[in-house]
Amino acid sequence: MERIDIDKQYLFQTLTSLLNIPSPAGYTDQIVHFVGEELERLGIPFIVTRRGAIRATLGGEGDTFHRAISVHLDTLGAMVCDLKDNGRLSLSPIGTWSSRFAEGARVTIFTENGPFRGTVLPLKASGHTYGDAVDEQPVSWDHIEVRIDHRSHCQKDLIDAGFNVGDFVSFDSTPEITPNGFLNARHLDDKAGVALVLTAVRSIQRSGISLPVPAHLLLTISEEVGVGASAVLCGDVAEMVVVDNATVAPGQSSWEFGVTIGMMDGAGPFDYHLTRKLIGLCRENGIEFSRDVFRHYRSDSASAIEAGNDTRTALVGFGVDGSHGYERTHESSLISVARLIGLYLQSPPTFARDKDEVSTLNGFPHQPKREIIQIET
Repeated sequence: MERIDIDKQYLFQTLTSLLNIPSPAGYTDQIVHFVGEELERLGIPFIVTRRGAIRATLGGEGDTFHRAISVHLDTLGAMVCDLKDNGRLSLSPIGTWSSRFAEGARVTIFTENGPFRGTVLPLKASGHTYGDAVDEQPVSWDHIEVRIDHRSHCQKDLIDAGFNVGDFVSFDSTPEITPNGFLNARHLDDKAGVALVLTAVRSIQRSGISLPVPAHLLLTISEEVGVGASAVLCGDVAEMVVVDNATVAPGQSSWEFGVTIGMMDGAGPFDYHLTRKLIGLCRENGIEFSRDVFRHYRSDSASAIEAGNDTRTALVGFGVDGSHGYERTHESSLISVARLIGLYLQSPPTFARDKDEVSTLNGFPHQPKREIIQIET
């Protein structure tokens, strides 16, 4: 296996472009077109499902065993749920996130008459008006509203301008890359994953590396609402590695400067053998890594398994501080994950027998046995 080089300029340019395309779950057509055009430029064939999930294919030797890398294009966002009498908008969240991180955000509201800009504010937004009451407001989606950059003082003004219940609202990413390699932005989950996977695949292509088995890139569009990989993953995929954020916080082992291997999330343990294969690749190739368990987290692995796919799955994370809020990661984490993905794509199948949906016990793996201690009486 060959350690791939990572083109940081391509990684950052791709990530910045992705971050600047609005793509809350349910409003992902634009980013699907962008990624599809990039795949065409790279010469990677792909198909698109009815709703826009992408399945791209990297050729490999043979055609009996298939693996996949999964990332998601959709992000958190919101939807208009009420046109208020004061000329402002109420919101319902798309995805699971706190209104605490919506406050102060600049947003785009997509109406039938075109996009409008606005700002998310708490109901009591002026200290000069409300004094200490500003600090006493509850944190909930019922206690924020969108102030629109349009002359709207009542519900009729909103209706006349073309606003409707059900309009999508995207939140500005506001990306910033510091000279010492930190990346701050909304929606690093999972656009950073998309960018690093594209970077890894591009590096493999430019290096002329041949893959031992075919590999599919699955780019899903509804992970944030829990159903991402349920459709685009086909039964021919024997093993799948999900690339997503790893939550950096007290009580977690994830960090921003290397690879995090997910051992379990809220949907249950990841595959024992595939997970330890990834750990082995890190050890053998000097890639810094940690292991973590995520209690309030699920990924495309869960939706794939719940849809009935008998596929080995594992989770590789880039460290994100402040996930589903004001997110931050470091270039070293993205580069480390990209290198691991490059090595994984070059590795042989975890188990050759997995090419068949069902088989005999012949070749079926073992997990470590419990040692039985005999106590003499």
